[in-house]
Amino acid sequence: MKSLLVVLTMFLTTHSFSQSPEDSVKQTINKLFDGMRSSDTALLRSAFAPGSILQTVVKNKEAKVFIRTEPLDSFIAFIARPHKEIYDERISFEMIRIDGELATAWTPYQFYVDEKFSHCGVNSFQLVKLNGKWKIQYLVDTRRKQNCE
Repeated sequence: MKSLLVVLTMFLTTHSFSQSPEDSVKQTINKLFDGMRSSDTALLRSAFAPGSILQTVVKNKEAKVFIRTEPLDSFIAFIARPHKEIYDERISFEMIRIDGELATAWTPYQFYVDEKFSHCGVNSFQLVKLNGKWKIQYLVDTRRKQNCE
């Protein structure tokens, strides 16, 4: 009986502390948004790989589609600027795929400034596993104010 209890305890302990690869990817992505909400630029930066790329698919006034690229340092500087509001991007993990050291995640979101809705869209993440940790290498998103159910 004691040996069964020991084995059961070891099983539960091992499984409660081990993370699936998908959970590890989610944890990295959540660092980004936790850093945004708390204006913690060190946490925010820790989610990204060196040389990462941030882009947004946008339409101009003539409805022409183009891609806007923002340097990571500019994004972090924006978050670091003093502000009273909380930037709160609420995501759901719709899809995560992993192959070795490459992962992709599709995360629909709604963005709030404090509790006021701002816009919605989808994030597409490409992550790489560097030194045993997932890092965001590429992030492209869409942004819109309509059809945000």
